[in-house]
Amino acid sequence: MVKKIKVGVIFGGRSGEHVVSLRSAESIINAIDKKKYEVVPIGITQQGRWLVSGDAKAMLPETVMRANHHQSVAIIGDPTQQGLKKLDANISERIDVVFPVLHGTYGEDGTIQGLLEMAGVPYVGCGVLASATGMDKVVMKQLFVQAGLVVADYEWFRRAAWEASPEPIIKKIARRLGYPVFVKPANLGSSVGISKATDKRELSDAINDAARYDRKVIVERAVVGREIEVSVLGNDQPVASLPGEIITGHEFYDYEDKYVDTTSRTEVPARLPKKIIERLQRDAVKAFQAIDGGGLARVDFFVENSTQQVIINEINTMPGFTSISMYPKLWEASGIGYSELIDRLIGLAFERHRDKARNLTSYQPRP
Repeated sequence: MVKKIKVGVIFGGRSGEHVVSLRSAESIINAIDKKKYEVVPIGITQQGRWLVSGDAKAMLPETVMRANHHQSVAIIGDPTQQGLKKLDANISERIDVVFPVLHGTYGEDGTIQGLLEMAGVPYVGCGVLASATGMDKVVMKQLFVQAGLVVADYEWFRRAAWEASPEPIIKKIARRLGYPVFVKPANLGSSVGISKATDKRELSDAINDAARYDRKVIVERAVVGREIEVSVLGNDQPVASLPGEIITGHEFYDYEDKYVDTTSRTEVPARLPKKIIERLQRDAVKAFQAIDGGGLARVDFFVENSTQQVIINEINTMPGFTSISMYPKLWEASGIGYSELIDRLIGLAFERHRDKARNLTSYQPRP
């Protein structure tokens, strides 16, 4: 009998997207090929405690954060252990590959990726650099511009500067960007902390809200256009899916519209001219390569109404995998089903790990 691949699915985490992560992990665990993979569910509480249980459904989504009987575990940065350390029993459990279904800070930002690199465990998704730059909207946009992609005009500043002297910041935004604008924490996702501002008062309130979530705030010119998303899959030779369109139920695609009342709807594939579809796919791959992406990402665009210009908004290096998430929907429309997609992502994780293992870690004279 062929031995099953042991997959550690990590979810939860210390971020504002904790609940979204639980939903994503539940979908993955339910859909993964049980004949090929053995799932080890690993939940991280909002306080940062790691929990493990053999019963995935008991952990997701309600039970995991309340279950006191679950063993505390950790992945330690020792590659000879290569797996979970059960803290209470001082026992190690080998994990073949990790699927870190963690959105936002302490998960999608390079932190968990760095831990897994130290531990020598293959993992699904982007590496440390791509995850970190893909999370920071300021650095991300700077890389996009360098790669020749079109971004909306923006300004950014640190929370400390805002708290010390808000008036010059407001004046600069009004002068350079005008109104309306969108205000966002630089390092977060799932539309957490994002607001639209149409005047000085709303701008001030929006900045204060965004500053609750991150020390860096970004303010972007509002683009009037269609919201289009493209999924990317691969390592050194990534490919892009057909594009899909988000048709919002609110004024913009905010957290409530995505996850609470779900009044938005999607059109997959999006009805767009062939030339624009090709441009979106080309730019999605270019954005993925600009941050040195690996495994997967979802790239979000606007197609501006007045000009039909393709404007890149952001890249998400661990996009949602819930039942309403666009990443798997776009691949399904492009010919890759949900279970097969998970299988490919795990395969890409092993591929990337093997490639990195070729690197020398100490000096050796050339033969």
